[in-house]
Amino acid sequence: MLSMFKLQDLKPSSDWILEDSNEFLTKKCKDVTFPLNSKDSLLVNRMVNYIDACFENRDSELDIRAGIAVAAPQVGCDKKIIYIHFVDAYDKEHKLLLANPEIVATSVACCYLKDGEGCLSVTKNHRGHVKRFNKIRVKALDMLNNNKPITVDAEGLLAICLQHEIDHLSGILFYHRIDKKHKYLDDDKSLIVY
Repeated sequence: MLSMFKLQDLKPSSDWILEDSNEFLTKKCKDVTFPLNSKDSLLVNRMVNYIDACFENRDSELDIRAGIAVAAPQVGCDKKIIYIHFVDAYDKEHKLLLANPEIVATSVACCYLKDGEGCLSVTKNHRGHVKRFNKIRVKALDMLNNNKPITVDAEGLLAICLQHEIDHLSGILFYHRIDKKHKYLDDDKSLIVY
């Protein structure tokens, strides 16, 4: 039986987020089964409250690092759950709490972020670009809609964000994907830059 995720109001704290030196972040996550146990439910609530506080521009007030997305292992939960909440360059709001997300299709075209990727768990600067698919299709369970199956067709920043967070579920951090011999992709005119 599927059970709807219940949102609690929690005050975000910087100590909720594990740093990349913690080997927990290198482990593969497990599939989510419902209902969530009380520990996992608390940790997912931390994910949502943290990112929503950033979305509301309360990061400075709360003394937390700003971010637009988080994956469950970053808060110490070993389940395949990601949360994304931001407004894109076209003023479209993206708010997704996904369980068991899986990339099922990708574009041929690739892209990268001009300023490089960042991560709430990574405090050290890792210079370089991460090559990502420009468009992807993700299938998952929508935890904001009673765990119903959902298909997300994403492009640009949303696609990059989804790939970044789904990588976390396999123990992969963004800097693992930076080519050490060719850190910058500026000369590759076939890539879309955001």
